[in-house]
Formats: sequence, structure tokens, C-alpha cells
Amino acid sequence: MVEGDVCDEELLTKLLEEHKITHVVHLAAQAGVRYSLRNPQSYVRNNVECYIHLLEALKNKADTVKLVYASSSSVYGRNTKIPFAETDSILQPSSLYAATKGADEAMAKVYNHLYGIRSAGLRFFTVYGPWGRPDMAAFSFTNSIMNGRAIKVYNKGNMMRDFTYIDDIVSGVVASMDFCAETGIDVFNIGNNEPIKLMDFITTLERSLEKKANMNMVEMVQGDVPMTYADIGHSQRVLGYQPTTSIDEGLRKFAAWYLADERKDEIEGFANDGEWNAQ
Repeated sequence: MVEGDVCDEELLTKLLEEHKITHVVHLAAQAGVRYSLRNPQSYVRNNVECYIHLLEALKNKADTVKLVYASSSSVYGRNTKIPFAETDSILQPSSLYAATKGADEAMAKVYNHLYGIRSAGLRFFTVYGPWGRPDMAAFSFTNSIMNGRAIKVYNKGNMMRDFTYIDDIVSGVVASMDFCAETGIDVFNIGNNEPIKLMDFITTLERSLEKKANMNMVEMVQGDVPMTYADIGHSQRVLGYQPTTSIDEGLRKFAAWYLADERKDEIEGFANDGEWNAQ
């Protein structure tokens, strides 16, 4: 465990030299659509500048080190074809966050072409579960419901998300590490292949918490999209990826963790009043 900044290329190079590292799994990023409207520079630094420093540190290790990095379902942007497939265009991002993640994928192609860096980009679809981001729906809704605050339901509930439980995300990451050991470069959808209506998500969460939500219906914000839906056929064929956690089971597990684990207070303060954050 080393505390450091991914933008510190000297530190990254030193770690790669001192340790027999075979895989780099790069999950550090500034995530979220809505915050990118308020603080765009954070996305440029963390998602683009730091990523370039990492690629530069890796370019002389292309023969021995493979890269797995987090992309996002947000790269599909204003694409209207459903479900989203890896072959679909990502040239119409609807947020700066999506644009930075698309740029990461493009830079991975450049560094593969120039230096032979093998990589797998993972387009995660709305990850949830214990220790999840406090601004995402599962945590922020639960935080508000249990503390008697109203949740903000964007687009008046007319939204769908391909919620993917953390255990399934981890299985996709591990499988992509094996992929990198065999071949060159690719991107994969890591989702649940089953979009859930926002109102059904809330109903299931209420049932898991045994408490009703007070809802404040609001309009959809700039940069958001009404639906995400992962076509996981490519991930199944190449990685053997297969999600196994239903929304009912996943929210039961999340609710049990939230209600039992006092350590949640360490991140609870960052929840932003039940806002629905699309990723």
C-alpha cells in the first residue's frame, strides 16, 4: 500500500521498477456526470492528465506489464441504439465526464500502437454495493431515507439504469486481467444486461430497508441520459463474464451492510442529499 498521486509519474516509474508488477488495474478517477458541470478541471486533471502519466510510466514496460483501466457506460452518450454494444459510436458524449473516459480509450489505442501496451478498458454500468460511492443512487437514497430526508427523483422517475453489483464488477476486472495476459487491446461492457426502472429500484430499496421514501420529483439535469443498457455478449464470449446478482439480492446485501456497519459513517458525510447520479 503506497499513498500517492497517479499524476506523480516519477513515483509510478519507481514502483514499476522496484516491484515485479505484472498487471496495473487503474480505477482511480473523478467520476460522476453532475459534478463535472461544476468542476470540469478536476476531470481533466484526474481522468486525462494522470492517465497520461500512467501510460508514460508503462511505455517501457509493455513487454511485462498489462493494463486494465476503468472506462464508463457514460461514453455511449447520446447514442440511441439499445442495448449499448462496444462497436457503437462513442462520438456523441453528453457530459465532460463521458468525454474524458472516451479520451482514455483513445489514448490506450495510441499507446498500444506506439509502444505495444496491452490493455482492457472496462465500461462499467452503474456500480452499486457496500462501500459504494456516496453520491450514487443506492447509498444516497438509503442515506436520505434512513435520515428522514426526501430523495430527488430525476426526470420524474422516467429513467432506467443497468445496475451492476460490485461482486459482478470484480469478476469482470479479474477476467479482464486474464485477457490482457493473452492478447493486445480491447474494451468491454461490464454490466448486468438488465436495465431497471428507477421507480422499481426505489420500491425494491424501500422493501430492503423496511422504510418508505419521501420523493421529490424533479427534471433531468444537463448531461444525464434517460437509459443505460449493456450488451454483454462480447464480454461473455471473450472474458467468460457472467453477472449473477439480481437487483433484489444486490439491494438486500447493500441494505444489510448499511444498517449493520458503523464504518459507513466514514463516507456518509459525502452523500449529497439523495441526488440521482448517472454513470
